[in-house]
Amino acid sequence: MSTKTDSNDTYPLNWLRWLVVVALVAGGIVANSVYGDYPLLYRVVGLIVLAAIALWVAVNTEQGSSIWAIVKASQTEARKVVWPTRQETNQTTLIVVVLVIVMAFILWGLDSLLGWVASLIIG
Repeated sequence: MSTKTDSNDTYPLNWLRWLVVVALVAGGIVANSVYGDYPLLYRVVGLIVLAAIALWVAVNTEQGSSIWAIVKASQTEARKVVWPTRQETNQTTLIVVVLVIVMAFILWGLDSLLGWVASLIIG
Protein backbone atom coordinates (compact mmCIF):
# COMPACT_ATOMS: atom_id res chain seq x y z
CA MET A 1 0.00 0.00 0.00
CA SER A 2 1.39 3.41 -0.93
CA THR A 3 1.46 6.20 1.65
CA LYS A 4 2.25 8.82 -0.99
CA THR A 5 -0.69 11.16 -1.48
CA ASP A 6 -1.40 12.69 -4.82
CA SER A 7 -1.19 16.49 -4.95
CA ASN A 8 -4.46 16.53 -6.91
CA ASP A 9 -6.25 15.20 -3.81
CA THR A 10 -5.03 18.14 -1.73
CA TYR A 11 -5.40 20.80 -4.43
CA PRO A 12 -8.19 19.82 -6.82
CA LEU A 13 -8.52 21.93 -9.96
CA ASN A 14 -5.22 23.66 -9.33
CA TRP A 15 -5.02 24.80 -12.95
CA LEU A 16 -8.46 26.41 -12.69
CA ARG A 17 -7.34 28.47 -9.71
CA TRP A 18 -4.34 29.77 -11.66
CA LEU A 19 -6.66 30.59 -14.54
CA VAL A 20 -8.81 32.62 -12.12
CA VAL A 21 -5.69 34.45 -10.88
CA VAL A 22 -4.67 35.33 -14.44
CA ALA A 23 -8.22 36.43 -15.26
CA LEU A 24 -8.36 38.67 -12.17
CA VAL A 25 -5.03 40.32 -12.99
CA ALA A 26 -5.98 40.79 -16.65
CA GLY A 27 -9.39 42.10 -15.61
CA GLY A 28 -7.78 44.63 -13.30
CA ILE A 29 -5.47 45.86 -16.05
CA VAL A 30 -8.33 46.18 -18.54
CA ALA A 31 -10.63 47.82 -15.99
CA ASN A 32 -7.93 50.35 -15.08
CA SER A 33 -7.63 51.26 -18.74
CA VAL A 34 -11.37 51.34 -19.46
CA TYR A 35 -12.23 53.38 -16.38
CA GLY A 36 -9.37 55.83 -16.80
CA ASP A 37 -11.70 58.81 -16.47
CA TYR A 38 -12.72 57.83 -12.94
CA PRO A 39 -10.78 59.29 -9.99
CA LEU A 40 -7.46 57.64 -9.27
CA LEU A 41 -8.48 56.75 -5.71
CA TYR A 42 -11.37 54.55 -6.88
CA ARG A 43 -9.18 52.78 -9.43
CA VAL A 44 -6.41 52.16 -6.89
CA VAL A 45 -8.86 50.79 -4.31
CA GLY A 46 -10.38 48.52 -6.96
CA LEU A 47 -6.95 47.27 -8.03
CA ILE A 48 -5.94 46.60 -4.42
CA VAL A 49 -9.14 44.61 -3.83
CA LEU A 50 -8.59 42.61 -7.04
CA ALA A 51 -4.94 42.00 -6.13
CA ALA A 52 -5.96 40.78 -2.65
CA ILE A 53 -8.51 38.38 -4.14
CA ALA A 54 -5.98 37.14 -6.72
CA LEU A 55 -3.38 36.68 -3.99
CA TRP A 56 -5.82 34.74 -1.84
CA VAL A 57 -6.71 32.45 -4.75
CA ALA A 58 -3.00 32.02 -5.60
CA VAL A 59 -2.11 31.08 -2.02
CA ASN A 60 -4.77 28.35 -2.16
CA THR A 61 -2.91 26.59 -4.96
CA GLU A 62 -0.15 24.01 -4.51
CA GLN A 63 2.64 26.36 -5.58
CA GLY A 64 1.14 29.31 -3.71
CA SER A 65 0.94 27.42 -0.44
CA SER A 66 4.58 26.36 -0.72
CA ILE A 67 5.63 29.94 -1.44
CA TRP A 68 3.56 31.12 1.54
CA ALA A 69 5.34 28.55 3.74
CA ILE A 70 8.71 29.90 2.57
CA VAL A 71 7.61 33.48 3.36
CA LYS A 72 6.53 32.47 6.87
CA ALA A 73 9.81 30.59 7.43
CA SER A 74 11.83 33.59 6.25
CA GLN A 75 9.97 35.84 8.70
CA THR A 76 10.87 33.43 11.49
CA GLU A 77 14.53 33.48 10.41
CA ALA A 78 14.51 37.29 10.19
CA ARG A 79 13.42 37.46 13.83
CA LYS A 80 16.47 35.38 14.79
CA VAL A 81 18.93 37.84 13.24
CA VAL A 82 21.06 39.79 15.70
CA TRP A 83 21.10 43.31 14.33
CA PRO A 84 24.07 45.61 15.00
CA THR A 85 23.76 48.34 17.58
CA ARG A 86 23.86 52.00 16.64
CA GLN A 87 27.49 52.27 17.82
CA GLU A 88 28.55 49.26 15.73
CA THR A 89 26.80 50.69 12.69
CA ASN A 90 28.49 54.07 13.13
CA GLN A 91 31.92 52.48 13.59
CA THR A 92 31.53 50.28 10.52
CA THR A 93 30.35 53.23 8.45
CA LEU A 94 33.31 55.31 9.62
CA ILE A 95 35.74 52.52 8.69
CA VAL A 96 34.21 52.26 5.21
CA VAL A 97 34.36 56.03 4.65
CA VAL A 98 38.00 56.21 5.78
CA LEU A 99 38.98 53.29 3.54
CA VAL A 100 37.22 54.87 0.56
CA ILE A 101 39.08 58.15 1.13
CA VAL A 102 42.43 56.35 1.53
CA MET A 103 41.85 54.35 -1.66
CA ALA A 104 40.84 57.53 -3.50
CA PHE A 105 44.14 59.17 -2.54
CA ILE A 106 46.11 56.06 -3.54
CA LEU A 107 44.40 55.87 -6.93
CA TRP A 108 44.78 59.64 -7.45
CA GLY A 109 48.48 59.39 -6.69
CA LEU A 110 48.92 56.38 -8.99
CA ASP A 111 47.03 58.15 -11.77
CA SER A 112 49.14 61.27 -11.37
CA LEU A 113 52.38 59.23 -11.40
CA LEU A 114 51.37 57.27 -14.49
CA GLY A 115 50.25 60.47 -16.22
CA TRP A 116 53.62 62.09 -15.45
CA VAL A 117 55.50 59.02 -16.76
CA ALA A 118 53.36 58.99 -19.92
CA SER A 119 54.05 62.69 -20.52
CA LEU A 120 57.81 62.04 -20.15
CA ILE A 121 57.63 59.23 -22.72
CA ILE A 122 55.45 61.11 -25.18
CA GLY A 123 57.45 64.29 -24.79
